[in-house]
Parts: sequence; C-alpha cells; structure tokens
Amino acid sequence: MSPNLPPPIPLLVPETAPFSEEQRAWLNGFFAGLVSLDGQGVTALSPDQAAALLAGDAPAAEDDDGGTPWHDQSLPIGERMQLAEGKPLRWKLMAAMAQQDCGQCGYDCRNYSGAIFDGKETRLNLCAPGGKDTARMVKTLAEQIGAAPTLDSAPSLAADVAPVAALPPRGTSRDNPATAKVLSRTRLNKPGSEKETWHVEFELEDCLSYEAGDSFGLFPTNDPALVDSIIAALGPPAELPILQSTLRQTLLDSVSLAPAPDTLFQLISYITGGDKRKKARALASGEDPDGDAATLDVLAALEKFPGLRPDPEAFIEALDPLQPRLYSISSSPKTAPGRLTLTVDCVRYQVGKRQRLGVCSTGLAERVQPGETLRAYVQKAHNFALPSDPHRPIIMIGPGTGVAPFRAFLHERRAIQAPGKNWLFFGHQRSATDFFYEDELKAMKNAGHLTRLTLAWSRDSGEKIYVQDRMREVGRDLWSWLTDGASLYVCGDAKRMAKDVERALVDIVAQHGARSAAEATAFVSELKKQGRYQQDVY
Repeated sequence: MSPNLPPPIPLLVPETAPFSEEQRAWLNGFFAGLVSLDGQGVTALSPDQAAALLAGDAPAAEDDDGGTPWHDQSLPIGERMQLAEGKPLRWKLMAAMAQQDCGQCGYDCRNYSGAIFDGKETRLNLCAPGGKDTARMVKTLAEQIGAAPTLDSAPSLAADVAPVAALPPRGTSRDNPATAKVLSRTRLNKPGSEKETWHVEFELEDCLSYEAGDSFGLFPTNDPALVDSIIAALGPPAELPILQSTLRQTLLDSVSLAPAPDTLFQLISYITGGDKRKKARALASGEDPDGDAATLDVLAALEKFPGLRPDPEAFIEALDPLQPRLYSISSSPKTAPGRLTLTVDCVRYQVGKRQRLGVCSTGLAERVQPGETLRAYVQKAHNFALPSDPHRPIIMIGPGTGVAPFRAFLHERRAIQAPGKNWLFFGHQRSATDFFYEDELKAMKNAGHLTRLTLAWSRDSGEKIYVQDRMREVGRDLWSWLTDGASLYVCGDAKRMAKDVERALVDIVAQHGARSAAEATAFVSELKKQGRYQQDVY
C-alpha cells in the first residue's frame, strides 16, 4: 500500500441498525479493510446497506424476526427448547421465556433475553409466567455466557432494584414505581357464583398516565397469617433485625413465599443429612422425588423438612424477591382522567388442609382498604392497542376477566366517537351470576355503540359452550368483518383459550374463505404480522 495514502477512517454503523455488537464489529472491520486497500474513507453505513452486506458473508443475525416456531405461549418449555435446538444462544434464551410478551419482567421476551445475553440484566428470575422452569433454563443458558449467579451471588433483594442512575421516569417502570390510592371495590359476581371477581377503582398520582390497552403493575404484600406461620416454623422472634428491617416485615413485603425456590432447597441440603439431604438436593435440581414439588410453597417446604432451623438471614437470602403483579386496565383515561380501574379474579385454592391465596388478588379483595395507597406503575402495552384508524372495525374476544381491556377499548372508542364497528365475544360460567358489566354492555348495545355482543356460558346447560364455539357458529359473519379490514383482539388464558380461539379462527378462514388448512394458517399469521391480530394473554 502506498505510504502517501490517508489513514483508515473508522466506520460508524448507526445504533439504529438492528445488529448485534458482533455484527457491528464485523462490519467495521470489513470497511476498515476496504479503506486500507484504496484509501477512501467510509464514515457511515445506512441500515439498508448494512443489511445487504450481512446477507452475504457476515455473521447470521441473531434478532428474532417474529416468525420463529417457538414463539407460541401454549407450547411447554421442553417443546420450545427442542425447536430452538441448534439456534444461537440469544434465541435459546428467548425460547426459554414464557412467550407471552406480558411485560411483567419490565421488557418483552425478545428484549429481556437480549438484555441477559448482552450482560445488561443480571436478574434471571423476572419471567413470572415462566416460573421456575424458565428460571432454571435461563440460568443454565446464562452459564454459557458467564452471566449466571452462583448460590453465593444469587439474585438478592438488593439486586432486584435497578441502579439509581438508570432509573426510568417515576411510575413508568417496576424499578421506579409511583403510588395509587384505592377508591373502591365492587364484586362483579352475583350471589351463587363459584367465582370471586372484583372491580377495583384507583386514584392515580399525577405522574401516572396510561392508554387503553396498557397494564397496571401493583406491588403486593404477603398474607400476615402465612408470614406468622413461617416465623413459627423457623423459630426466631418476629422482630429479629433483617436487612435494615425486621424478619416479619421482610417476609411481609420483600420476598416471595410461593413457590419455594431452588435456592431454598439448596440451603436446606446444607443443614441436613442422609435421605433428607438427597431429597433436598433433588428438589433443588428440579426433580420431584415425592410427586409434590408443584405444590411446595415456602411454608410447605419448611413443613416437609420439620425441625430445621436455618439462620434467618440465610433463609431470607435464599428466597426470591416479591414481584409486582400486572393487570389489564379496564378503563380509558378519556372517560376517567386521573383514575383507573382493574377487573381482578380473586385466587383461592386448596392444597391438602391449607388454603392457598393469590398474594395480590386477595390483598385487593380483603386486606387493602379504600383510602390506602399502593406502589404502582403503568406497563405500556406491547403490540396491544386500538387501530390508529377509528373507522376500522374491531373484534374483541375476552372471556372472564379477559373483558378488561375491551371495556377500556369500548370506553375509548365511545369517547372519541369512533365510527368503526365493535363486536365483543364474552363468556363465563353462568349468565345469571357471572355476566360482568352486564348493564353497561347492554346499554352500549342498545345505543348502537357495541355493534354485536356474542355470549357464551359454560355452565348454563349440559353442554359447555365457550367463546371459540360461538365464533364457529357465526363464522361467516366473522369472516365478513375480517375481509372488511377488522382488527381482532384476544385477551385471557394463554395456555388453553388463546390457542382454542386461534384454532377456531383458522377453521373459519378455511371454511368461509375457501382456503386449505395451510393457506388459512398463513392468512392468520399474516394478520399477526400486519398487527390485525393482537393478544394480551396470561
């Protein structure tokens, strides 16, 4: 090379280009080589130019394109990991997530996995829907990039708080919550219902703002009776100083008491011996020696190994942080400025002789009184929002508490006088006791704002009727709405309902759209890519 040539000018691949650091480094190196050869400096590369280059000899892109086969919340984690076999580690991390894009971790699945892979996120247990299975798999995968904590450096209570310098605006993230005051709660079920569902209204701190489709994050506290039972099993005094607080207060508001984490069984294995040690080690590694692992919360774990007295501070450090809970918002800020409502199912179930309680739902139903404040934040929706065109028809499928965001949508569309048609599918157990917001929805229907209301009751007759059954009954009309450009929304159970609804939709497209099964499936996939099929599932 001639000594008179100018020195190479470094390439700056824009941060907006959707490439990993490895790819950006490759591109910079590639152009540095060109500069060295001909002396011509290249100072910038557009995303399109970079994409064209990467289509050739550059490393394969590691960002998910939205079409990966494991991005299905109804697939068990084992099946998702099989589909990700042989894929880049970054993709495997995403496959391990619950695939609901619920936002409870503070990210979506793609960005949470990316943050772990890039070393920007060390908390490996934030995927609440994924639970222990996801946490174990994420830890295993993180060990391959040197990011997994050991027992001595397991995610602690302090580690669950983001650095002060990185805090987002107040009320916009779990890492910097604001406050909301409970104004009222009203039970939505009528007497005789087997369910317990509450309409809860909040007054918001000024910094809290939301849009229809967003979710509300609440920081719960544990049931005092459960906390007292755990302290009795441990043995130390409730006022023992722990983490600048007391043992009882820490158990109330800082640590999760269900399910028992692997680190607790690791701790138990260190302070016992013989068969008990073997059993504790098996539970810590995800095995199920007695067939009861799925039912072991923290108290049940202590009762399974009676007589143990772990150091209280070590015991607290072995527990997971208490995570916030997310609920779909059931109101529109255009109709209730400064206020927000939730539609909350109260969770209670029996395991043996003890009743287990949903930590946040029973808190809202029983322990939190009107006038009290809770730490809270707004989680912006991930691809779940009304169409920008108010003329576009919308189809909403939300049984049970899945009606929550659609009540918000209807209030929003009414407030802005959107001319688009609205069709709601709602269902529950019994029409006489479980018809949430019955008067309100019927009034909207009579006024013409709710164009169609299709109902499904699973316990009103000998045959169980669900929303997907009603969809098939009116398949021709539903297909007509889709061909007119309607957007379709689904909210509710991810494992069963959402999958059944999608299967029904594929069948409707095949039957009334005169398509093969493969063509119908492709049509529904295209609706998703266009943003005309959106899900808020849990």
